[in-house]
Amino acid sequence: MGFEFWMFLSLVYVSHFHFHGLSLAEKAPYYSFVHEAAMAPEVSFYDYIIIGGGTAGCPLAATLSESANVLVLERGGSPYENPSKPDKGNFFPNLLDVSPSSYAQEFTSEDGVYNARARVLGGGSVINAGFYSRAEPEFLKQAGLNEALVNYSYQWVEKKIAFEPPMLQWQSALRDGLLEAGVLPNNGFTFDHIYGTKIGGTIFDGDDHRHTAADLLEYANPYRIKVYLHATVEKIIFETKVFSRTRAQGVVFEDELGKKHWALLTKDYKSEVILSAGALGSPQLLMLSGIGPSQQLKKFGIKVVMDQPMVGQGLVDNPLNVLLVPSPSPVELSLVSFVGITRFGSYIEACSGISFTPSWSRSVAKALAAILNQTEQSSTKLFQEGILNPESLLDTRIRGGIIFEKVKDPISSGYLELRNMNPRDNPKVTFNYFQAPEDLMKCVHGVKIAIDAVYSKSFSNFRYEILSAMALLELIVNLPLNQRPRHLTSAFSLEKFCMDTVMTIWHYHGGCRLGKVVDRDYNVLGVEALRIVDGSTFTSSPGTNPQATVMMLGRYMGLKILQERYFGKYRKK
Repeated sequence: MGFEFWMFLSLVYVSHFHFHGLSLAEKAPYYSFVHEAAMAPEVSFYDYIIIGGGTAGCPLAATLSESANVLVLERGGSPYENPSKPDKGNFFPNLLDVSPSSYAQEFTSEDGVYNARARVLGGGSVINAGFYSRAEPEFLKQAGLNEALVNYSYQWVEKKIAFEPPMLQWQSALRDGLLEAGVLPNNGFTFDHIYGTKIGGTIFDGDDHRHTAADLLEYANPYRIKVYLHATVEKIIFETKVFSRTRAQGVVFEDELGKKHWALLTKDYKSEVILSAGALGSPQLLMLSGIGPSQQLKKFGIKVVMDQPMVGQGLVDNPLNVLLVPSPSPVELSLVSFVGITRFGSYIEACSGISFTPSWSRSVAKALAAILNQTEQSSTKLFQEGILNPESLLDTRIRGGIIFEKVKDPISSGYLELRNMNPRDNPKVTFNYFQAPEDLMKCVHGVKIAIDAVYSKSFSNFRYEILSAMALLELIVNLPLNQRPRHLTSAFSLEKFCMDTVMTIWHYHGGCRLGKVVDRDYNVLGVEALRIVDGSTFTSSPGTNPQATVMMLGRYMGLKILQERYFGKYRKK
């Protein structure tokens, strides 16, 4: 980093503290700058237009608003309308909600795996399991990010929304079981990515209330930012001239009533459109706007602005496989509080006492009854009563827990294709889970570690002795976790178990990869005034859970973009 950049960063510090010292900042959920898209003028002008008010878009917008006029277009609603809905106890009900106003838009990949895509201000941070952990140093080095600015940007996020989780009985017992299983050493509490077993951060506070990327808009200058909800961007508008590079001019978006609006960039040549619509939304919108594989665009009658065959390619989802472990002892309500980071490329996490819908609870009860040769009624006793709160979304809490095994850095990759020209619909997605044998071996090894932890001495109070490891595998095989066919040997072969019961952990990434679709500064190759800042640019999923790094990247790139705006682009000598 050069002197000019650090001078700029010092100015940001001064302006930040001066701005907040004057109490001009607004607290969530009382944002005066957040409106329904129907209130937007037909035509408006901004220095920066951000498509997607998600995990990256919110910190990016808050940062840019410190010194420029910013528009955020979010296709979903506000997480603040029902303040308790995003909280810890409603994790699975929110993911399973298929109503039009849900936070999560469901889709099923061509691999037969159920999945979801965030549709709310704050993005995935509103619907995830809340775990907060930084990226491994190798990821940051590969991305070419400056270590000092990375650390500053992480801290900016953490000051607002990251907490140390409580470690109660069930989580503590499983953590100790992982240590017995050899996932060493015990690294205590840390945000850092370290081999062994560690307690990480969480975005849930001591009252189990979720804090999301939308809360980072508290940093925004309310006089320089507009956020429109239920604003569906249909396409990016480009200016094309002979002997000149294609340049983004603005966007066309539609409000919830179906009325079109035009948001255009100011005449300042440093103004930009920035895609932060995620690993599905960003490549999808590039294609709908005419940037992508020309053959696919022509198939839908889309005018080709630039033939870019790598848009939609290199899409990766980290395979997830689980164990559901009923408990004879009461368990606390907990989401991910710790993680086992193995050296062979597997992460182990867990949750307990979570709520399912009644239909899911019945499915689990029936599967368990078949294994134990009991009646459904007797096996249902393994579930706790629903929380005695008529306003709660909880239906049935499981007396037990779910242990997750996630494959790190899968080699297998897939692609994204347009399904139609409607930006509200999810595109066609293929991930090719376990296409590479190396990924399958990581899963097998990881599931073995998870089983060892379950049958450790430390975890003995939270498992039924009658349930063998094979019974736990058979329970998962018998549940409708995906649409993939089952082998007869799924409960006997860990290879078949991994392939047949694979799920998502919602950490899919790629589709607009760094070096393929965007350069090191996240500019779209071959196009002026257009960047992508989100997980679609990632070549791997950072850390054990990506949200910390996605939020950090929003802040980091916001500062870099402002530095370029006022001091020019810094180049390494």
